[in-house]
Amino acid sequence: GRAVPASRLGYRITHNFVIKYFGRVFDNPSAVFTKEILKPEVQDLGVYVDGIENLVDAQRKSALLYFEDGTIEDACPPLKAVLHCMAYGHYNGKIIADPEIREMFTREELISSDWYQKRLLTKQLRDIGHWEKSTKILEDFVQKPGYSLEVNRLQIAERIEMARKQLERAKNPKYLDAINGTIGADPIHS
Repeated sequence: GRAVPASRLGYRITHNFVIKYFGRVFDNPSAVFTKEILKPEVQDLGVYVDGIENLVDAQRKSALLYFEDGTIEDACPPLKAVLHCMAYGHYNGKIIADPEIREMFTREELISSDWYQKRLLTKQLRDIGHWEKSTKILEDFVQKPGYSLEVNRLQIAERIEMARKQLERAKNPKYLDAINGTIGADPIHS
């Protein structure tokens, strides 16, 4: 025999799920979603295996596109591992079921990855740029002749002070700690 990657089918909808949710759409959902539909392994074994192999082949073709266009390099580590496994059957010699691959999906592993640290640094640099630009715009506005009433009405001095504080906060080396746990920023469009 040979291994059939049946786990690629993922989670299943159950009979109870069909009754509870599809009953809102179908008069008799059990007639539409029979046991054979919900559990394809009870069908003909050859048809079942063929269906899984078709699924695996479609996933392989889809995953290979990430390698062809280079976007695999933008994927977070666990997604990169999954795409490698889909395309080539392994990632660094490990299959998808290996504990080392599974561990990549933990929060701790993702946050400690170089990929994530790059996102945080990108966020910091963008925030610094944003607050530098905002400060300059506000300072330029103050310098415009004839706008003194608007400067007071809009409390531009307070806004400049707030922008400067935000700029200093973003420039602080501890800023990366402050934004740790956030999504950061996508460096693709830097």
